[in-house]
Amino acid sequence: MHRTLKFVIAPVLGAAFLFSQAGFAQAPRRDNSHYVSHPEWRKGSHIAPADWSRGDRIPNWSHYHLSRPPHGYEWRRVDGNFVLAAVATGVIASVVVAAAVH
Repeated sequence: MHRTLKFVIAPVLGAAFLFSQAGFAQAPRRDNSHYVSHPEWRKGSHIAPADWSRGDRIPNWSHYHLSRPPHGYEWRRVDGNFVLAAVATGVIASVVVAAAVH
């Protein structure tokens, strides 16, 4: 029985290691995949061009329960947050903190 137990426990422990985070090589994270607070982003303020350009455009805004962007505006996901801003000027119309959208 002791021998049988060894043959059962060893594969179980091996599988546990493989399926743990230690067993997987993790892909590098993009800059906007983590959550960063930006208190400077408020309605009427401007988003920095560097923040805007590294953000991901969100064409499927309804999937995230975001409002339809007005003409000339678009949603961007930057540092895990959603920002609605004018494409031409960078004036912010709305900010949705990432923790509130799941």
